Amino acid sequence: MTEHRLSPTPVEIEAPEKEEEDDYFEYYYDEPGALPGTLDLEENAPPPNIVLIDYNDNKAVRLQINEPQLCAKYLNTDSVSWVDVLGLGNEETWRQLSDVFGLHPLALEDVVNVPQRPKVEDYEDQLVLIALMVMPREKTSGFWIEQVGFVLGKNYLLSVQEEPESDCFGPVRERIRTNKGIIRKQGADYLAYTLLDAIIDGYFPVLEEYGERIDELETEVVMNPTRKTLEKIYQIRRELLALRRAIWPQRDAINSLIRDGSQLISPSVRIYMRDCYDHTVQVMDMVETYRELTSGLMDVYLSSVSNRMNEIMKFLTVMSSIFIPLTFIAGVYGMNFNTDKSPVNMPELNWYWGYPLCLASMVMIACGLVFFFWRRGWFENFSTIKEESK
Repeated sequence: MTEHRLSPTPVEIEAPEKEEEDDYFEYYYDEPGALPGTLDLEENAPPPNIVLIDYNDNKAVRLQINEPQLCAKYLNTDSVSWVDVLGLGNEETWRQLSDVFGLHPLALEDVVNVPQRPKVEDYEDQLVLIALMVMPREKTSGFWIEQVGFVLGKNYLLSVQEEPESDCFGPVRERIRTNKGIIRKQGADYLAYTLLDAIIDGYFPVLEEYGERIDELETEVVMNPTRKTLEKIYQIRRELLALRRAIWPQRDAINSLIRDGSQLISPSVRIYMRDCYDHTVQVMDMVETYRELTSGLMDVYLSSVSNRMNEIMKFLTVMSSIFIPLTFIAGVYGMNFNTDKSPVNMPELNWYWGYPLCLASMVMIACGLVFFFWRRGWFENFSTIKEESK
């Protein structure tokens, strides 16, 4: 175990790359007949990285924990101990952590088996809170969904992160290090509120990105709707549905903390929880607004495609209308009447200027129709069709 003062340099942790496919719509469930408290972990998985931050109003230290048993002496002190477990690791490590913290088997199952539905479970001397954290992708659009489990005790907070690669708790660690605000003057319940509030606030940058994507899609849908545009709309609707499924139960969980309370959460911290609840409501409103906008984009897309088809049909109708009389004239003179039989059998076939006069009349008719359609305004959108075809 190594001990040092909190410093701006975070603990470097190597983690496997996340998979490209996200199961946004699946929650974990036990196999039929499985025993309560069964852990679903890889047998040969590396042990999780355990970082313990112990602080009070006077000092703050950070410890890299190598053995779970070393956390025990920090749990019953006057200071606040934040045990941050990065990665799920193997079952043996979690059995040791369960013994140190005295976790109920069902509580251990909730924080380890992922993904769970966000919820709150009260075990008298411990409070278990499951939350879903979202992180924007760095190189592509979209986001990651990661489960974070909290076990709140009298003077300690155990946080379990699904992935050790990144989180949104950096500002909280910095506030503890620099003693900024009141976090080091409060208990573990205030720390739990602070981390939960950081998770909720992490939704706003993701939603801002979706707002920009929807604005770009609005222009694309109106100006140049394509099959690719339709795929983008469906992708955004799917991702917004995943955000809704993540934030909706979290709102209910926070509301239950405010409504039902707990002996581990002081009345003053419950007031702060109200602000956290307000943030979840704001996220819900933004998600619902963007979902309605994407539904409206679908209607605009269909209307744009229909209008574009109407303009194309108008163009084809105008071209057909111009060539119909020309085709009629060419068809009449193509019947090859015999003027020797009767002078009324198309005498124009024997005129000296018959062919030029026929072509001239066809050109005059075509120009007359073009002028007529132009005066009616039927050519005003043909330039748009030409640009879209390019």
